[in-house]
Amino acid sequence: MRPLTEEETKTMFEKLSKYIGENIKLLVDRPDGTYCFRLHKDRVYYVSEKILKLATNISRDKLVSLGTCFGKFTKTHKFRLHITALDFLAPYAKFKVWVKPGAEQSFLYGNHILKSGLGRITENTEQYQGVVVYSMADVPLGFGVAAKSTQVCRRVDPMSIVVFHQADVGEYIRSEETLT
Repeated sequence: MRPLTEEETKTMFEKLSKYIGENIKLLVDRPDGTYCFRLHKDRVYYVSEKILKLATNISRDKLVSLGTCFGKFTKTHKFRLHITALDFLAPYAKFKVWVKPGAEQSFLYGNHILKSGLGRITENTEQYQGVVVYSMADVPLGFGVAAKSTQVCRRVDPMSIVVFHQADVGEYIRSEETLT
């Protein structure tokens, strides 16, 4: 468990800013204490400083995980968000997409969102902007990338992809052995 290097921090914050913008500082300076990001076995964990101090008593090879896994660095040093970060990204999301009840299951199976399954979309969403996907009952389901801007979505074909799938809560079941 070590702090992130400057390059790793920059890469991770660039990815997070696609989804929550400048609200990243709200993740670190919370009213219930100070939180930080730590790297352990190529995975980035979000942990309170109180728990981090207690974890120093455990050796690195015995430590499995600590706090919440936000994502991992690939072998090419790109950062990939995990679905476990959804609970922290959803309240601060700048751009949101709501899916119709019929399209929820398709999204939760790992498919992209089509225009026919789109319920609502936040105004002024740009193309390739990170979005958090919600059900019509405002339950966060996952996150993705907008394939089309808000203005283009209005006049596009119903079978066109409007949101590219990145991660969804169905991954807890599909990939339970790789999520730590």
